Amino acid sequence: MAKAIQKIAMNAAENIPYDRLMLSQKNVRRIKDGVSVEQLAEDIGRRKLIQSLNVRPVLDGDGEETGTFEVPAGGRRFLALGILIKQKRLARNEPIPCIVNRVQETSAEEDSLAENLRRADLHPLDQFRAFKTLGDQGLDPEEIGARFFVSPATVKQRLRLASVSPKLLDLYEKDEIRLEQIMAFSISDDHPRQEQVWERISGSHTQEPYYIRRLLTETTVRADDRRAVYVGAEAYEAAGGVILRDLFEQDSGGWFQDAALLEQLVFDKLKVDAEAIRAEGWKWVEAAISFPYGHTSGMRRIYAEAQELSAEEIERHDALKAEYDKLDADYAAAEDADEAIEAKLDQLGAELDAVDDRPQSYDPAQKTIAGVFVTLAANGKLQVEAGFVRSEDEPRTETSDGDEREEWDAEGETRSNGDDDGDGVYVNGKPVGDSSGDDGEDDGIKPLPDRLVFDLTAQRTLALRNALAGDVDIAFVAALHAFALQVFYRFAPDTCLEISLKSGSFSQVDGLAETSWAKEIAERHEAWDRDLPDEAEGLWDFLLGLDEASRKALFAHCVSLTLNAVIEPWNRRAKALEHADVLANSLQFDMVDAGWTPTVEFLGRLTKARILQAVREARSAESAQLIDHMKKDIMAREAARLLEGSNWLPEPLRLKVDDAAADVGGAIAGDMSDEAALDGDAAELPAFLADDADPSADEPVTLDGDGTDHLQAAE
Repeated sequence: MAKAIQKIAMNAAENIPYDRLMLSQKNVRRIKDGVSVEQLAEDIGRRKLIQSLNVRPVLDGDGEETGTFEVPAGGRRFLALGILIKQKRLARNEPIPCIVNRVQETSAEEDSLAENLRRADLHPLDQFRAFKTLGDQGLDPEEIGARFFVSPATVKQRLRLASVSPKLLDLYEKDEIRLEQIMAFSISDDHPRQEQVWERISGSHTQEPYYIRRLLTETTVRADDRRAVYVGAEAYEAAGGVILRDLFEQDSGGWFQDAALLEQLVFDKLKVDAEAIRAEGWKWVEAAISFPYGHTSGMRRIYAEAQELSAEEIERHDALKAEYDKLDADYAAAEDADEAIEAKLDQLGAELDAVDDRPQSYDPAQKTIAGVFVTLAANGKLQVEAGFVRSEDEPRTETSDGDEREEWDAEGETRSNGDDDGDGVYVNGKPVGDSSGDDGEDDGIKPLPDRLVFDLTAQRTLALRNALAGDVDIAFVAALHAFALQVFYRFAPDTCLEISLKSGSFSQVDGLAETSWAKEIAERHEAWDRDLPDEAEGLWDFLLGLDEASRKALFAHCVSLTLNAVIEPWNRRAKALEHADVLANSLQFDMVDAGWTPTVEFLGRLTKARILQAVREARSAESAQLIDHMKKDIMAREAARLLEGSNWLPEPLRLKVDDAAADVGGAIAGDMSDEAALDGDAAELPAFLADDADPSADEPVTLDGDGTDHLQAAE
């Protein structure tokens, strides 16, 4: 016969007045952790006690109950009730629900330990869903946070996590997705897109949160993009746009989800700003988010002039300058520093600067033929480039021979602005070969025959050539004059030298205007443009008045604009490109020294095989193996990190060195060391790659010339 199973008898529940309870010294909890007792008291005050105290009767010497009970399990609740009594929110004799352990089959310490260890924390997903339920019940994040003693930001994070696709949350519940990944998915509310991204990465090695965020935001515009900064988050959201925010990472303002809407808002705002600028009197205003490099080619530029100082301002400036100079001289002779004198000097200096900083304005007459380019700077501010005169708006100035000037276009060719009716040679104000009005020999001296004029001027030309060849300085000025006319004034015929310049703009290359080289060229060109005379007629005297160093600098600038070392598939200029290498050798030029680095954008234009080849050349085969399993966009990003500081260059940018070039370079520039050798020191690997790589295995990159099949720049 089977033995009956003995039933378990539960300890009885009793309501015991608080003043008959006492805290047991056998409670194992000694260190404060989690919610404070004060917060627990507030919670009990809001929803009352939801968990009974575990108590044991206090016995006297005979083993009889004294009517007092100790609390070995539930001490924090006991203390929280005591706080409520001190606040007079709870009566001292208020009955407290208790579980009374009279059998005492286990020790008080064991009960206290069991209560704390057997308690299971909520799964994070249960907490997310619970917060969402409270939100659905009408509680806002601030109220939920107040009730559970967490910040509203924390509540918003939990609510955002609960809004992730249910399919992904089910995977998280099964431990198939990590919490960090769920946090990354929460950046978007688009459940199908979230699931699509997970399907894309679930079978790959790259499942990092940053990659998930990148995929979810690849069609958006970052809040620090110049377009977003220009429009502003407030205007974008007012137009119905949505901004994605990352509640778990620094997101620099988030991502503007509707790129098309943002573009339209940019154009609408640019139109308004452009109209406001045109109302200032300009003939035209052209606005765009960005312009290609060389968009001002072929245009003359006018500049604003500072207003003249009035007599009163000149008098004030002189007085301030005298006071400043005297105080500065006295202070220089003083032995000790004096903060008051330093402050006074700063004040006087600021006042002088205010007088010197004159407001600038354009000539209203010039503004009627000139225009303005309006675009967005990298920081999102409106960038205004004013004072450009198009060739068709140039005043038609008659030359001494009656012809209009010919303009020099961007390709170095001339275009006539006038008719051909006035062509010819004029002597003493009369056209050569024109017999109209000549009735005969007796009416006066006839013009010289055309052929005789040609012969005489040919002799003069050769004599001038011979004289010019004997004066190097004037020959240099004459060539510089011809170049400057074409570069700065767009008029080629104002010189008797038959030399011309051609300068390609390469406007089809995206981002070229943002390079440091383009900015330096533009700044140098504008500086010279400001210094040169307004009219071409004054250029010759201006050049003669320059010092030798300034002439050479201007000459070098003009000549530099004609250099073209671009490889074009439809235009094989082998000899010209070879000369570009010779010139680079003579200049000891290297693209690494110039500041070129392999960016993520550049590497993204290569095939995966060429990206890996670049890493092998710059680092090592082991480094390439670390990224060979990645998708192309991630591979490009990690390759850019690996190539940083390696001095690696794609083949079209490498300096080709051969004996002939070295001989020419040596003859022109003297002995030159080979500065094109690349540094093979390894760049520091990302943290998740460093453990698998051996930096000591990195290999240096060698120069071209050994017959190796090098990487091509573009695919």
